[in-house]
Amino acid sequence: MDKPIELPDRLAEKGVSRRDFMKFCGFMAAVLGLPASFAPKIAHAVAKKRPTVVWIHLAECTGCLESFIRTTYPWAADIILDTIDLAYCETVMAAAGDQAEQVLEGVVEKQKGQYICIAEGAIPTKDNGAYGKIAGKTFVEIAKHVCGNAAATICVGTCSSYGGVQAAKPNPTEAKPVSEVIGKPTVNIPGCPPNADNMVATIVHYLLLGKLPALDSKGRPLFAYGYLIHDNCPRRGHFENESFVKEFGDEGAAKGYCLYKVGCRGPETYNNCSIIKWNQGVNWPIGAGHPCIGCSEPKFWDEMAPFYVGKG
Repeated sequence: MDKPIELPDRLAEKGVSRRDFMKFCGFMAAVLGLPASFAPKIAHAVAKKRPTVVWIHLAECTGCLESFIRTTYPWAADIILDTIDLAYCETVMAAAGDQAEQVLEGVVEKQKGQYICIAEGAIPTKDNGAYGKIAGKTFVEIAKHVCGNAAATICVGTCSSYGGVQAAKPNPTEAKPVSEVIGKPTVNIPGCPPNADNMVATIVHYLLLGKLPALDSKGRPLFAYGYLIHDNCPRRGHFENESFVKEFGDEGAAKGYCLYKVGCRGPETYNNCSIIKWNQGVNWPIGAGHPCIGCSEPKFWDEMAPFYVGKG
């Protein structure tokens, strides 16, 4: 029997060098709040374990998956997709129709209580779930069956975590978060979309320690959502000095003043956007002059709106 190809060698075939791989492991240690000395341990864990993962799409826009598969810091998605056995994901899998559904059912039956389910999207519950179906099954039925039999369910995005835009008033389909429908707690990685680094780090934590990360009262990993954006915002000094942008394009905006008066919800929002940033750590909304809209908070569409209007 041929010897299986090791992960670093598989990645090398895709242009990801060992140096890049270790750089990724070091970055993951930083995101998780671990010392840099954990990088080799992460490398070992990521290279050795290969849990089965199913990614189900419910009522959503697929923006969370897009955020995940387009990571390049460095090639995080490539590394993770080579590390896990992504058995089912409608958007990226080659199979379709009956063949795809057979794969999903095979995982649920043969690996009950062992696989990880990643859920994206809220679940319409009105009229017995008639407003969301795949292969003749409602999202309610799918979530209860697939999430209910998983070792753990990771909800990516605010829609699956808290209902998101689907559950915004007046919520005509009576959309609900996954945890409320399946009656079990979930690991929530909210955001619209969430930062892919937080998704990847949650999986890395599981591979490294054999368990999911510690959570806050809203089911969010503390390593990513354990502090307010406001607390680590580079414009915090302007807030304390009451130097505010009064309207977009004014002198305060040119000077990088605080965006609180034009609707920034950083003082109410828990996330690590200001620390790890976006687009390979290049920038983030407030850094680009746009206020935080609080997208990682429950009911943000209702409670943070109207956007661009200050609360103080």
